[in-house]
Amino acid sequence: MTLILFNKPYGVLCQFSDESADGGRPTLAAFIDLPGVYPAGRLDLDSEGLLLLTDDGRLQARIADPRFKTPKTYLAQVEGDISEAALASLRGGVILKDGLTRPAEVDRIDDPGLWPRDPPIRFRKSVPDSWLSLTIREGRNRQVRRMTAAVGHPTLRLVRWRIGDWTVDGIEPGEWRKA
Repeated sequence: MTLILFNKPYGVLCQFSDESADGGRPTLAAFIDLPGVYPAGRLDLDSEGLLLLTDDGRLQARIADPRFKTPKTYLAQVEGDISEAALASLRGGVILKDGLTRPAEVDRIDDPGLWPRDPPIRFRKSVPDSWLSLTIREGRNRQVRRMTAAVGHPTLRLVRWRIGDWTVDGIEPGEWRKA
């Protein structure tokens, strides 16, 4: 069994080919030349961080299937000075168009000092930002972004830091290692 921990850069598709009309977006193939491994779950084009790839279909399903409630921790830079009330809403579950989310574990954190993002996030002197560590146990489409927006703090930057016991700590963007 092979398990790869990959630090997906911003703007990279979580697949090995681009089926779009122009086919010009970067894919996993630009970074991982290892036959037979496939992503266990997805990470949006505009999100960064940990992506697990494996050649084990059962492990892939266990990681990706929300029934198993594998915890996924994200570091989110959000617009505005987030309040305790907004944090409490995230901890209690947020109503989205597709229903109520499970409660999240969330804390306000200091700037984690991550690698620079290319392109950098939009910076506005007049609008403060906050950093959160947010752990969810489900995986709806763009869930963290929708949750923070629902409590009035749109996500500016989103980095998946951990899936279960695996972390991206020590892996540079675009790099990977075997678990």
